[in-house]
Amino acid sequence: VPHWTRVWFHGRTLAASLDVNPSVLAWFAFLHDSQRHNDYTDPLHGTRAADFALKLRHDGVITELAATEFEHLCEAMRLHSDGHTLAEPAIQACWDADRLDLGRVGFTPDPKRLCTPRAKRPKTIREALRMSEGLARSPTTSRVPASK
Repeated sequence: VPHWTRVWFHGRTLAASLDVNPSVLAWFAFLHDSQRHNDYTDPLHGTRAADFALKLRHDGVITELAATEFEHLCEAMRLHSDGHTLAEPAIQACWDADRLDLGRVGFTPDPKRLCTPRAKRPKTIREALRMSEGLARSPTTSRVPASK
């Protein structure tokens, strides 16, 4: 849940910078890893997450997304662990929102592997690292240690 929450935080910011429906990012944040069998190797978890979203759509749970937005959500989930960077802006925002939280597993996001201009900013990456490493008191805190 902490990872999903940070992905949602990053997603809201990226969605606003790209004029993308933030609901796509919200659904991505809370579904993209929801079907993992484990936290290590599970290459099909994105596909299962997209299938789960299809079920939720069919059951009337995901109703606020237009058809194209829903397609983007499913595509973002299917491919979010594959390292792609070229896609529609909504998909790119989803991928970047997840990648900005790589600090949770000890990696610094590489700007070359990010998609959107805002995500690539050194300041964005620094703030994301602080959040994922638990150094910040809140996403907007500016008084945090410069390094670990």
